[in-house]
Amino acid sequence: MKHVLIIGASRGLGLEFVRQYREAGDRVVATARSDEGLAALQALGAKALRLDVASVASCAGLAWQIDGEAFDEVVLNAGVFGARTDGLVTPSEAVFDEVMHTNVLGPMRLLPQLMDSLAPQARVAMISSIMGSLALRENSHGWLYRASKAALNSVMRDAALELAGRAICVSLHPGWVRTDMGGAGADIDPATSIGGMRALLARLQPSDNGGFFNFDGQPLAW
Repeated sequence: MKHVLIIGASRGLGLEFVRQYREAGDRVVATARSDEGLAALQALGAKALRLDVASVASCAGLAWQIDGEAFDEVVLNAGVFGARTDGLVTPSEAVFDEVMHTNVLGPMRLLPQLMDSLAPQARVAMISSIMGSLALRENSHGWLYRASKAALNSVMRDAALELAGRAICVSLHPGWVRTDMGGAGADIDPATSIGGMRALLARLQPSDNGGFFNFDGQPLAW
């Protein structure tokens, strides 16, 4: 039985992570912002914690809530897309702050809170996106989201350096998934995406620390 922490699990990919881990018999701690999200997690048998990754006070309170835990796998899933733009459309300051605070500053606030709650050779996954790859970029759609995921990949690489020898830290592209963010026309369903990422996390080796992977395990270019 694994001991798992899912950050950002009230719906979509996060909730599917919780569902699959619980169906496998794993012990799950998961976070959500709303009463509805917390109730959904509790209904699946997870220990539900209230957390808003965009709030400095909320993030600062995570450490005491998980004091004494030893997680085998941690997934930082909380994220927002922001404005859907094509071309070089300047985002408003409010939208920029929302996306960058959630997708980048949130993990930077949370990672230090998690350091003492990792089991030996824990797996730490940040849900990134192929849209954050510089080498694989073919258009400018959603350039603010792309910038945030490129920055998240940088955060992951620094975390991997700090955790080397203690844990394996990676960025994962979940695929184009049929969720509220991905839309109904996306390629795969949440069950396929999460099943692939869970299998990948289970077979990671220390040499994979700091890597960027597709949900099916294929390495991605930076």
